[in-house]
Amino acid sequence: MRLTILNTREVKKITQLLKDTYGCAISKEYAYLRNEKNRLFVVTREVSQIDLDKIRIERMGLYFAEYKKTQIRLSKEGAQLLVSSCGIENVKHVVELDKKKAYAYFNGIDLKLNLDLEDSTVIVTYQKQVLGSARYKEGVLLNYVPKMYRGEVILS
Repeated sequence: MRLTILNTREVKKITQLLKDTYGCAISKEYAYLRNEKNRLFVVTREVSQIDLDKIRIERMGLYFAEYKKTQIRLSKEGAQLLVSSCGIENVKHVVELDKKKAYAYFNGIDLKLNLDLEDSTVIVTYQKQVLGSARYKEGVLLNYVPKMYRGEVILS
């Protein structure tokens, strides 16, 4: 599998997509890598000093998001990085869950919610703690919690 360092034009597209979707973007001190499955990884800019063609790397840095031309779906860690970079009060499309819905979310259940949103990706939180991201479509919060995170969790 190959990783590609994104050029400035591609980074601007991602930054604009983040701003359009969430109202803010992460710091410009990071560089983005993309794999063949269109997954984005965030690394420090010093990675540009490494010749990635000479080594075989499957992943590097923090898995940030899955990127398609018109949509970006943040990973759990990507959502946490975005919120910590911008502050939760500056991020739009944040859905706060109560304890019962947070348990259901961690069990992989899609949640029926009545939000004032159209089809969009959202950041899911519980007591101001970022749980990850999900897709809100037609009154349903589609769950994207990876199976390794599912199950009984301790929510305080």
